[in-house]
Amino acid sequence: MSLSNGSSDGGRPRGEAIMTGTTYDERSGMSSTGALRPASRTQMPAAVRAYLAHERVILGTLMVLLLLIAWEGLERGWWADALRPLLGDSAQRLKLKPIFISSPTLIAAAAFRMFFVTGEIWRDLAWSSAGYLLGLVLAVAIGIPLGLAGGWYRRLSYAVQPFLAALNATPQVAFLPLIIIWVGTGLSERVLIIFLLALLPLAINAHAAVRTTDPRLIKVAGSFGASEWQLFRTIILPSSVPFLLAGLRLAIGRGMIGVVVGEIYGSAAGLGAMINQAGARFQTDRVFVGVLTIVAAGVILVEVVQRIERRVEIWRTPA
Repeated sequence: MSLSNGSSDGGRPRGEAIMTGTTYDERSGMSSTGALRPASRTQMPAAVRAYLAHERVILGTLMVLLLLIAWEGLERGWWADALRPLLGDSAQRLKLKPIFISSPTLIAAAAFRMFFVTGEIWRDLAWSSAGYLLGLVLAVAIGIPLGLAGGWYRRLSYAVQPFLAALNATPQVAFLPLIIIWVGTGLSERVLIIFLLALLPLAINAHAAVRTTDPRLIKVAGSFGASEWQLFRTIILPSSVPFLLAGLRLAIGRGMIGVVVGEIYGSAAGLGAMINQAGARFQTDRVFVGVLTIVAAGVILVEVVQRIERRVEIWRTPA
């Protein structure tokens, strides 16, 4: 059969239509492949659309529930009893004693008692929050201006960068004995250790933010007579915001480490001290209550910063 003879729809060769697998639209002069397109989201079942809209929450919640069930089974002996026919007496090792690790139900009961019955944890939480906020605010107030100035002024960068590099390579917890000698074991000690831990990510990110600013923007603004303050306010600072928020996110986590370390070694109150005292008494449920309280506070703060990051992503230059 010849492909050049038979035709249909405006003289288009029939063989070509067969070989391309498309239909020809006379009005637009273009071929249509609608039958091959995947169904749009509006044509999906309602359950699938709901899952796709909340996939992150659903998968995260599912994994947490699976972990809690597995954890509860270790303490209650569910897995030891289920595997006893296969493993014999060695399956008893899968049943852990509460003195070593508590269970989610025991931790939930201890948390309810400490938060809503006795209220004993609120004093420790307030004590830790005060030191944490003071240390983090000081780190933001000093670290961000220091990093921005170091990135903007070349000579200041030469002077500051060795100290930042040295502190970044040194675990700040190693300074804790010296800090206790210098300022004692009160609020000042906790604020100082949190300040040291949170300072570095803020200063380093601020320094890198200025260094990565597009120099062409600075040259163009300078050619129009922009002053140094106008350059900083309209170009440097807006382009640095995503870097600063990323540094703040890192500083939040490092500050939480400072809370625990500072209170374990140098305080009689606070969540870190409560965790230390409960661990010495083998009260693992109280230990987990303190740890999970710190985790929850850190996750909430990081989520707030991430939401702000998503709001300012429009300032970033498209890749």
